[in-house]
Amino acid sequence: MTRIEVVTPGLLTTVQDRGRPGLAHLGVPPSGAADPVAYELGNRLVGNPDGAAALEATLDGPVLRFDAPTTVALTGATTPAVRTVEMLDVGRCVNGVRTYVCVRGGIDVEPVLGSRSTDLLTGLGPAPLRAGDVLRVGPAPSRAAGPGTVPGPALPDTPVLRVVPGPRDDWFAPDALEALCSEPWRVSSSSNRVGIRLEGPALERARHDELLSEGLVTGALQVPPSGQPILLLQDHPTTGGYPVIGVVRSDDVPLAGQLAPRQSVRFAIDG
Repeated sequence: MTRIEVVTPGLLTTVQDRGRPGLAHLGVPPSGAADPVAYELGNRLVGNPDGAAALEATLDGPVLRFDAPTTVALTGATTPAVRTVEMLDVGRCVNGVRTYVCVRGGIDVEPVLGSRSTDLLTGLGPAPLRAGDVLRVGPAPSRAAGPGTVPGPALPDTPVLRVVPGPRDDWFAPDALEALCSEPWRVSSSSNRVGIRLEGPALERARHDELLSEGLVTGALQVPPSGQPILLLQDHPTTGGYPVIGVVRSDDVPLAGQLAPRQSVRFAIDG
C-alpha cells in the first residue's frame, strides 16, 4: 500500500470528499470540498470512483513524499508545482485559493459519519495535515487514469455570484438588496471554510428584534448586526439567528470557494 509522508503541510491542507450532506438535523455541517467542481475533475483524471478523498490545499500547498510511484492530478487554483521521483511540492495557489491533490486510489483515512472530510467547525474527520503525518493511499481503481496538472477556468478579477432573494429579505430596508448588488464587496482576510466575511456598505435592517435560530444552507448570505454579510461555505453551522438576505446559487458556490482575501466580488439577483 502506497504511503505519503507530509514533509511540510502548507498553510492549511485538509482531507476532503463529498462531505456529510443530510445530517443538519443532527447539527452536522455538510463539509466537503469547497470547490466541488475542481475536486470531482481531479478524481476523474486519476480514475478514482466518485467520492474518493483528496487533499484540499489552501493558499500555500504541502510538500509530500511518496514511497511508491503514484498517479496524481492537481486541479482548482493553479500552482508552480515541482515534482521529482519521490516528492511533490505543490507551492503557492494562484488564480484561486484552493488546489486539490487527487491521488489514484484516494486518501485512505477512517470515515466519520460516512465521510473522510475534515470539518473545521465541529472537528469531525481527520485533523488538518501536520509535518510528519503519514497518509495511506487506497487500492488502485479499475478505471484508467489521465495524470497531469489541470488549471480551472480563469477566475475573473471581480467574480459575479447569482443570488436568490430571501428567506429573510423582508427583515431589511427596501433598498438593501439593491445595495448588495450595486457595489463590489471585499473579501476579508478572516474568511475560511466556515464562511467568507465581506466588507462593504452596511446592509440596513428594517427589523431589529431577535430572529429565532433557523436552518442554514451553503451559500446563504447571513447578515449580523454590523450589516456586513457572511457568505456561508461548506463548514457552516446548521442553524443561526442572523437573518439571511439571500442565497448564492449552488452552481456559483465553487466559484465562491476560490475567492481570495482582499479580492472583490459582486452579486446579481438571479433571474
